[in-house]
Amino acid sequence: MECGAWGTLSEGAVVKNENTPLREKIGKNSGPAAAFVNLADIKSIKDERILTGISEVDRVLGGGLVPGSLVLLGGEPGIGKSTITAQIVDSISKKNKQPVLYVSGEESASQVKSRLERLGCTLENLSFASETNIEKIISGAIQLHPQLVVIDSIQTVYSSLVPSEAGNINQIRACAVGFLELAKTHNIAVLLIGHITKDGQIAGPKSLEHIVDTVVYLEAETINNHSLLRAAKNRFGSINEIGVFEMTGTGFREVSDPSSIFLENGQPNMVGTAIGCVLEGSRAFLIDVQALVTKTIFGYPQRKSSGFDLNRLQVLAAVLSKKQKLNLGASDIILNIVGGLKINDPALDLAVALSIVSSLQNKELDRRCLILGELGLSGELRPVSKIDLRLSEAEKLGFTSALIPDVKNENLNKFKKIKLIKVKNISEAINAIF
Repeated sequence: MECGAWGTLSEGAVVKNENTPLREKIGKNSGPAAAFVNLADIKSIKDERILTGISEVDRVLGGGLVPGSLVLLGGEPGIGKSTITAQIVDSISKKNKQPVLYVSGEESASQVKSRLERLGCTLENLSFASETNIEKIISGAIQLHPQLVVIDSIQTVYSSLVPSEAGNINQIRACAVGFLELAKTHNIAVLLIGHITKDGQIAGPKSLEHIVDTVVYLEAETINNHSLLRAAKNRFGSINEIGVFEMTGTGFREVSDPSSIFLENGQPNMVGTAIGCVLEGSRAFLIDVQALVTKTIFGYPQRKSSGFDLNRLQVLAAVLSKKQKLNLGASDIILNIVGGLKINDPALDLAVALSIVSSLQNKELDRRCLILGELGLSGELRPVSKIDLRLSEAEKLGFTSALIPDVKNENLNKFKKIKLIKVKNISEAINAIF
């Protein structure tokens, strides 16, 4: 037995399924009471995480896999979920010298071995099962007691206790609950792979996100074979972290300098292009913001945005029209965030506004100047969060100046290699930059 002890059975009452309304049972002796414990008497468990050996993955997970956790890895078909999972499995099995169980209902053992060998993975501590029945998988996992169990994928497994085919929403939920019990009861980390369906959800209408502990997405949002790994839910860490990878012939490679993806280095000064900085968790990304302002050929001016909130673009255009007397009411504005990153950081407001002014007035912007600032409705510039982290990234990449809001911050005194241009509103910013 798993508990390793005899005589542990205890007598308990069975609650019958009666049709008596719940409000009539309250206050009556309708069954055995639940067992309560005092949390102050519970010994604290050290948060010993399982490091995957891939720093970008560990960053997104909050420091590694937590033993006994259930993690869901989602993404579109062909995005590379099995590839990055194989690299995680290989790294854990080599580093910790403990068994790892890989279960696949989509591929045979020879197919999985061929893929792992192509990726340069070792097979010493890796066990494989081509099985789709969850009862058999759980029974085998309890006997092997691996450090990590990988299910590829959750749509292919089924439970014999649920009268429906594999992939059905009831089957998916039942299997997820079964793997959750395996993880919590036996302190085994379980990684589920789930495909994005045609309606954009993981394994159905978000049927698993409330069951699992962590949900991470693998997305191909960027150009040049780069992919992003981000967390949508994490009970053991932040959901603001992001991992950047480059797809190669031997699997994913970590990108040590993510700003190089979103920043076109070596480009001369251009009209309508400004450089801003956004934060994704604890990381700073320098990105190119491109704006194109043209005379509208329709009666109503068009506003198009790629990677930036369209409603926010409307607000910034209205502020420029009102406070700077710019004739944007007869012009189309097209905005693009180079690299395909989707931005929600208000620190990019000033870079967007100045790129629009640059395109409208046909004036170049200095590509060695970083532009930071949140723009208010009155045209004032508001401070941005973690400005020292953003300036450190710019200084590392050789920027000579930075246009920032005029606020008091003692952390700015340490920057000696970059000239700080402080402005209070959009008018001062336009006069300083052009």
